[in-house]
Amino acid sequence: MTATPDAKPRGTRLPRTARRRQLLSAAQEVFVENGYHAAAMDEIAERAGVSKPVLYQHFPGKQELYLALLDLHVDDMITRCRDALASTTDNKQRVQAAIGAFFDFVSSQGEAFRLVFESDLRNVAPVRQRMERNLRESAEMISQVIQEDTGCSSDEARLLGVGLVGMAEVSARYWITSNGSIPKDAATHLIARLSWRGISGFPRTVADH
Repeated sequence: MTATPDAKPRGTRLPRTARRRQLLSAAQEVFVENGYHAAAMDEIAERAGVSKPVLYQHFPGKQELYLALLDLHVDDMITRCRDALASTTDNKQRVQAAIGAFFDFVSSQGEAFRLVFESDLRNVAPVRQRMERNLRESAEMISQVIQEDTGCSSDEARLLGVGLVGMAEVSARYWITSNGSIPKDAATHLIARLSWRGISGFPRTVADH
C-alpha cells in the first residue's frame, strides 16, 4: 500500500493507553474526512503508523472503533455542559457558559462535532443511543436548573432544556460551518442573549444568589 502523506512511521512501541489514544486520533481524521462508510481500517492503520493486526488488537471492527470515538466526544460534550452550569450560580452567566460550551466544542478537536451531531450512522441503534444520550443528559442538567428556579413542572422544564440545547447545538454548527465573520465570543454572546431573554421571562421561585 502506498503511504499517505499523513501516515506516521511505524515501529514505535507505546503503552496501551497511549496507543489507543493514537488510534482514536487517526480514526477521527479518517472518519471526519471520508464519513463512516468510505473510511477503511487500512487507511486508519496507516494514518496511525501501525499494522492492521495492531489496530484489531484494540478494536475488533470499524463500528467498535467508531463507537469508542463517539463515546469519547459525547462524554466531552456532556462534561463541558456540566462544568458550564457549575461555573456560577448566576443564571444569566450560566446561560452564557452553557451556550459557550457548545461553541467551544464545535471549534475544537478537528471537527469531532460532526461525529456527535452529524453522524451518517444515526439510524444504527448503538450510534443513535449515544447521540440521544448527549441530548438527554445535557438537556436534563439544564432542566434541573430551570425547575429549581421556576414554577415549571418537570415535563415543562425538560422541554425547555431540550429547546435550549437544540438552539445551542444548531447555532454552533451553523456558525462553524458558515465561515462567517462573527467571532466566536460575539456569536456565543448573541445566542446567549436570545436564550436569556426567553428563559428569564419565567418567574423565579427562589431569590437570586
